[in-house]
Amino acid sequence: MKISWIKQEQDNKNFAIAERLGMEVHRLNNPEEVDKTMEKLIEQNYNTIVLSNEIAGFSEDIIKKYERNRDINIIISPRKGKV
Repeated sequence: MKISWIKQEQDNKNFAIAERLGMEVHRLNNPEEVDKTMEKLIEQNYNTIVLSNEIAGFSEDIIKKYERNRDINIIISPRKGKV
């Protein structure tokens, strides 16, 4: 299982533990590139992609495209401070 996280460049709170553990966390300068980044990760056989709540709002169709695909898991993390 290959896992990757995606968040905005200036976001210093989300996925901080994953970054400290050396896991692959993508920081996007332009949040509108989230769909391209997700497609690239899926092509590289990542089957679990975790998005920060803030960046997920910029995905236009990728989340809908893969919501019923059992081979690809797209997870949107809750906002910080909200459970």
